[in-house]
Amino acid sequence: MAMFLSSIFSELTSRSISFLIDKCTRSTSPPAVEETLSNLQRFLLRVQVIVEEADERHISNQAMLRQLSQLRKEMYRGYHTLDTFRCRGAHEENQVSPSFTPSIFSPVKRIRFSSDGSSSKHDQIRQVLGCLEAAVRDMSELVVFLSGCPRRCRQPYSMYLIVDHCMFGRQMEMARIMEFLLQEEVPTHGNPGVLPIIGRGKIGKSTLIEHACNDERVHDHFSLIMCFRQCGTRDERTVEALSDCDVIKHRSRATGEEKRVLVIIEVVGDMDEDIWRKFYSDCKHQVAGGSKIIVASRSDKIARLGTTQPLKVRHLTPEEYWYFLKVRTFGSTDTQDYPKVALIGMGLAHEMHMSFFGASVLIGLLKANFDARYRSMALARLKMCKRVNPLLYGEKWVDFWQGIEPINIRRVNKTSSEYLMIVYDYETGFVQDTAQNEGPQMSIRDVLFGSNNVRPRGRFEVVAWRSHIPPHYSYVWGCEVRRPQRMASRRKRIQQIQR
Repeated sequence: MAMFLSSIFSELTSRSISFLIDKCTRSTSPPAVEETLSNLQRFLLRVQVIVEEADERHISNQAMLRQLSQLRKEMYRGYHTLDTFRCRGAHEENQVSPSFTPSIFSPVKRIRFSSDGSSSKHDQIRQVLGCLEAAVRDMSELVVFLSGCPRRCRQPYSMYLIVDHCMFGRQMEMARIMEFLLQEEVPTHGNPGVLPIIGRGKIGKSTLIEHACNDERVHDHFSLIMCFRQCGTRDERTVEALSDCDVIKHRSRATGEEKRVLVIIEVVGDMDEDIWRKFYSDCKHQVAGGSKIIVASRSDKIARLGTTQPLKVRHLTPEEYWYFLKVRTFGSTDTQDYPKVALIGMGLAHEMHMSFFGASVLIGLLKANFDARYRSMALARLKMCKRVNPLLYGEKWVDFWQGIEPINIRRVNKTSSEYLMIVYDYETGFVQDTAQNEGPQMSIRDVLFGSNNVRPRGRFEVVAWRSHIPPHYSYVWGCEVRRPQRMASRRKRIQQIQR
C-alpha cells in the first residue's frame, strides 16, 4: 500500500512539475519577472518536500545519494537566484532612499547577471528552472525507493531547527566515511584500513567524524572507539601506543575473543614518519581483523598514510553557503518580508569566504535581530577588518577565520574608536568542560557591540561560539582592547621592518 501511494504521489508531482516548466518555458507571451519568480518559488517548494523527506531516512545506495546531492545543489542554486533577484530589486528601489546607505553593500553589487534587460532576467530564471527539471526528471522512481528506506529518529518540524541542530551539507562525505567503516574487508596480515580526511581548519572534519562515531551501525560494528587529539609531530605530543589515547568514545559490553577497534587520530599538520610506522605496527599486533583507522589533518601530506583514497572536505558552494546562512539567520521568517536585511545578509555571505565557523560566530551576533542598521554596521566592520589586517601583517595574513595571525577588528559601537585584538584561540571539548561555568562567561557579542555595558580592559577571554551539534566544542578567543594610536604605531613599525 505504501509503495502504491508513493507511486501516485510521485506521478502527480512529476506531472505538476512538467506543467509548471511548460508554462514558464513554452508560453508565447513571457510572464512578468515577478510572476516568473513566483513560479520558481512554488517549484522550489515542491523540490524541498522531496529533499526534506530524504533527509529523514537512512540511505545507503550510492546512486540515490548522488542523485539527491545533485537535487540539493539545484535547490540551493534556485533559492540563491530567487533571493538575488529580490535583493537586487530592493537595492535598486533604495538607491534614492536617504535612510539606506548603498555604499556599504558593494559586495552585493558584484552579484550581477549578464544584462539588466528583462529578457536576460527571464533567461536566467528559465535556465535555473530547466536545470531543476533535469534534476527531478527521475524523481518518481526515487520517491518510490525512498519509501523503502528506514526512517531516522524523529526530527524537529521546522527546517531552521533541523539545520540548527544537525550537520549541514555533508551527506556525500558522511556516506563515504560510513562506507569505509562498515565495509567488510578481507584480512591482509592484520593491517587495519586507513582513511585520511583532509581539510582546512574549522571546516568540519571533527564534526564529520563525531557524527560517524555516534551512529548506531558503527557502535554495532566496532567494540571500541578511541580518539587521539593534537598529535603526530616531534614538536607536539606524540602517540606511540594505543594506551596513550585521550578519549574512549565507545566501548561495547559484549564479550568475545576478537574485537574490532576504530582509532581516530586528529593531527594539526603532518604525521612524523617514524611515529606513524611505530604506531601502525602497534595497531597491527593489538587489534583484530577488520579494525579501522581515521587520520584527520589540514595537511595534504597525510594522504600517503591511507590504504584508500583520501576524503577531502571542501568549502560549500556560494549557493549552499547562502542557503545555510539564510536559514540559520532568518529561521522561519521569510526573507521577502525583510528585503534590506536579506540584501545585507548576501553581502555578509560574500565576505565570509564560505567559513562554517565564521558563519556560526556571525549567526550568534545577528540572529533574531532584523534591524538593517545593526547588520549594516556589522558588515562595515567586517570589510574594514579585511582591509586593516593585511596592512598590519602583510602577505602573512591569509584568512580571518584561520587564526594564524592576531586579528584586529573595530568594535561595533558609534561612541567607541577602540579595536578588539584577537591574540589567540582554542577549542575546548564537551567532555572536558563539564563545569562550563568555570570558563569565560563573556561573549564576543558583549565585547563587539558593547552589550550589558561591558568595558573590558587588559587581556581577557571571550566565548566566540558554542556548538549545538557533536562534538559540542566551545571556541574561545583570547583578546585585548587596543587604542587607535597603538594600532597606528604598530603599522609604522611593520612598514619600517618590511623596508
